[in-house]
Amino acid sequence: MINRTFGPGGWTPDRIASLAGKTFLITGGNAGAGFEASRILLAKSAKVVMLNRNPEKSTAAVETLKQEFGADADVNFVPMDLADLSSVHEAAEQILKTVPQIDALICNAAIAQVPTQKFTVDGFESQLGTNHYGHFVLCGMLFDRIEESKGRIVVVASLGYKMGLKTMQFDDMNWDKNYHQNRTYCHSKLAQMMFAYELQDKIKETNKNVKVFVCHPGSSATSLISTSGGIGTRVMWWLMSKSPLVQTAEKGAYPEVMCATEDGLEQRAFYGPTGPMEMVGPVGKGTLEPYAFEKHVIAALWQVSEKATGFSWSFS
Repeated sequence: MINRTFGPGGWTPDRIASLAGKTFLITGGNAGAGFEASRILLAKSAKVVMLNRNPEKSTAAVETLKQEFGADADVNFVPMDLADLSSVHEAAEQILKTVPQIDALICNAAIAQVPTQKFTVDGFESQLGTNHYGHFVLCGMLFDRIEESKGRIVVVASLGYKMGLKTMQFDDMNWDKNYHQNRTYCHSKLAQMMFAYELQDKIKETNKNVKVFVCHPGSSATSLISTSGGIGTRVMWWLMSKSPLVQTAEKGAYPEVMCATEDGLEQRAFYGPTGPMEMVGPVGKGTLEPYAFEKHVIAALWQVSEKATGFSWSFS
């Protein structure tokens, strides 16, 4: 695919002007593409607030970033576990008390290829609960604050949405009957995309001033598989990571940073690498399959998500 949006080299952070005075929230900002996104934003003088599950790793990440950018680098973290909705509520409440401005919320954190069926503390299949429901509630709680600055929500999805059921398994969202580490993961990432596209529709209907973008990192050398995948998956990924079809975590961060900062992007789109199989290569607008925004499915998922989480969005 020829990238016509940003030229043959695709989008790069060189396009970003100073971000001084802007605040970016990012889930899972202490490792992998999330950490690299934090680095890029800090290098442009932004304020970065990471929402991370592990306090020790978060403290170490903040220290590393301050060593690189100086003690005055405006970076900190708020503890949050997306797999625990009470933790999401507590983190969002803390953000609302301590972060007066949100220019973009980047929904970056995820778990992947969990080898056997597991559940969150709220009883959801772990990948759906972490990747979709946790972010669904977080975005809803912070939405008004984001709108105050006419900000953005960036949903980091996955090419895996093409490899699963291509719809929602509404009769068995926990996959009790047919759990499969990869297809269930793909289901959770498709759910994130469908949430984003339905949110776009709701924003348009209610004349709100928030933009929503969906992207993916391509095939990037991050810790995602190694932290939640089974041993076989980890070995296969390690072997694949030595091939030309895997890029660095830094390049994997480009799409989410682009969506958080670049003007003139389309919203009903899917951004990421545009090279071989859209796994690596120059960053731009990729291929978006129509089933990812099939209206009756995305509307139904929204209702299911509100009922499951007990959280109702307000667009008043």
